[in-house]
Amino acid sequence: MDFSSNGKYLATCADDRTVRIWSTKDFLQREHRSMRANVELDHATLVRFSPDCRAFIVWLANGDTLRVFKMTKREDGGYTFTANPEDFPKKHKAPIINIGIADTGKFIMTASSDTTILIWNLKGRVLSTINTNQMNNTHAAISPCSRMASVSKDGTWKLWDTDVEYKKQQDPYLLRTGCFEEASTMPCRLALSPDAQVLALASGSSVHLYNTRRGEKEECFEQVHGECIADLSFDITGRLLASCGDRAVRLFHNTPGHRAVVEEMQGLLKRASNESTRQRLQQQLSQAQEALRSLGALKK
Repeated sequence: MDFSSNGKYLATCADDRTVRIWSTKDFLQREHRSMRANVELDHATLVRFSPDCRAFIVWLANGDTLRVFKMTKREDGGYTFTANPEDFPKKHKAPIINIGIADTGKFIMTASSDTTILIWNLKGRVLSTINTNQMNNTHAAISPCSRMASVSKDGTWKLWDTDVEYKKQQDPYLLRTGCFEEASTMPCRLALSPDAQVLALASGSSVHLYNTRRGEKEECFEQVHGECIADLSFDITGRLLASCGDRAVRLFHNTPGHRAVVEEMQGLLKRASNESTRQRLQQQLSQAQEALRSLGALKK
């Protein structure tokens, strides 16, 4: 699954040969409507929106390659989905673990489980081949900001600041380390909130939320899917976390994220030097407290 960059849609793919586009404004309603794109003669295992939300790409399970779908808005507000006439050529020799589109929209990344990462242009030509020189790749992603999170088999998760000057041979800064006991039991999935305040970790069918400022676990949702969780993702506001793993997408309120904002605003208010700054910080604090109050999660 993947959230669109404008925050309006969530795309999910499944082995029923469809990609469904869901409206995020319906998430808290009883009814959830979706638009359907058919994947002819195959099914998608991965889906990613383009940055301008005018297209999406899928990885084809049987074809072992990429297919591009253009999204054309209709007068009634819906969309028409049209697949490009030709799929990308088959280049990978090992199974694919992830795909992504650069924020510029000019490049596509595909990573396989051997040591190969390919960079493509939008017409399906390979621009660069990257050999990671590891035993094998376990994950690869395109960064939307300057923060990174990782989790290891020994149960250690780490938060890094990768916004460094690589030309001066600076290394990423380790900001925080925490312990995830369930990491060694089965494959993990992780997601970092847009403000990097909350780290979501999934193992099996359970989701765990950590405060990255303190390194502490704040929430745990047990057995939320009938199968192992396949993907985790925060929406662009950071208020909701989505997970998928069976025939459903589960949505969770990011209460640790609201609590982190409360902690941060309270600290900044103590150091605020002028009234306009205090008013702005107080407004953000009040909004976060109100969100927690509405969820019944405000700590007294």
